[in-house]
Amino acid sequence: MSHQTFASVTTPSRRALLCGLASLIAVPTAAFAEQSTNESPLEALTRSQAVREWQQKYDVGDTSRFERIKSDLPLLSPDTVAAMETAMPQLQEIVTRGGWPQVVSKSKMKIGSRSDAIQTLRQRLVVSGDLPAEQLRTGYRDTFDSYVDAAVRRFQVRHGLRPDGIVDQTVLDVMNVTADVRLRQLETNLIRIRSMSGFLGDRYVFLNIPAAELEMVEQGRVVERHNAVVGKIDRQTPVLSSQIREINFHPYWHVPVSIIRKDLIPKMQTEPDYLAKNHIRIYDQRGQEVPPETIDWNSDQAMQYRFRQDPGGDNAMSTVKVTFPNPHDVYMHDTPFKDLFGDNNRFYSSGCMRIQNIQGLVTWLLRDTGWTAQQVEDALKNGNRLDAKLRSTVPVYTNYITAWVTREGVIHFRDDIYNRDGVGMLVAQE
Repeated sequence: MSHQTFASVTTPSRRALLCGLASLIAVPTAAFAEQSTNESPLEALTRSQAVREWQQKYDVGDTSRFERIKSDLPLLSPDTVAAMETAMPQLQEIVTRGGWPQVVSKSKMKIGSRSDAIQTLRQRLVVSGDLPAEQLRTGYRDTFDSYVDAAVRRFQVRHGLRPDGIVDQTVLDVMNVTADVRLRQLETNLIRIRSMSGFLGDRYVFLNIPAAELEMVEQGRVVERHNAVVGKIDRQTPVLSSQIREINFHPYWHVPVSIIRKDLIPKMQTEPDYLAKNHIRIYDQRGQEVPPETIDWNSDQAMQYRFRQDPGGDNAMSTVKVTFPNPHDVYMHDTPFKDLFGDNNRFYSSGCMRIQNIQGLVTWLLRDTGWTAQQVEDALKNGNRLDAKLRSTVPVYTNYITAWVTREGVIHFRDDIYNRDGVGMLVAQE
């Protein structure tokens, strides 16, 4: 593993600054293969080992400077705090020298493209350490070659974007957030991470809401990372700490009051058979089932009842639910809509957390309870209702971290999707 640190900064020349910035946001640049559905953005970064060769062969990249990188450092750790404290003076130096240039292009840029905007794109990527500084002086500077392709993919990984090497308007919007705003974002998040950088448990689960990513941490190292889907802007996933106590296989879904009001009532006004098609039943306070046709769906009458979806393939929680007590009535669960895990922006839920490859999480949680990986797989497949209590509870935390720095010196940013940073305009992707 490559461990890079930041050199101390005194009063460098602009040229020295540019040449040294490869160690600022900073691991060796690497090409990125397409992100698989089971990989986090960081794993997409670490999986790549060489610059993709451009078929026109303007260049083939300097593969000698690329190394395989894999970080098992938990985001909530003293090492992250130290890395952020080291990075901020360096980013302040960039701000003092005018920041990075704004990139403007009327069309998408990708490998093989040629335009004047690519010269500015190169400058922007050099200042942030994503592209080697010598690329400003060599090659076809108005050409999107394999070096630029690798640098763009690296930039996309650092910002939680799909690493496809295409500079579209979303990438430009993220790229054009100014350096001073990014510095203040780091300062704001340093406070959040410091508050949670103590001992959190021998093993615990942490979900970072803006990154929509879950970490399984054991003995101070991350054993697995999973993409997640979290709450919409108007139905936010809460910051919380709790203890995971139970796994529910093929659970009933008890529809939250907010969803009854915001979703089910409007749906029934236009699709009277919606509940029947989705196997959702209505119950009164005595537990008696109520026929949907007896309810006035143009009123609030439905709010008097409880709605429960049967277990099955179209159940909102799909095969399994991870339960922990909290005042927000949220939990982690599987989902039938697994295609959402590949999106850049995974803010679709009503507050609960959908976890990609949840089988791995469940197997890890039940490990000390006597369950084998095969037993977990069988329970997920057989369709039978089953509750499995953990022998010892496992701490679970969620928090709102939009900027952090890895031990290797890589600065990551995410959209301030819930507008909590208070540091200026931070792009919220559509």
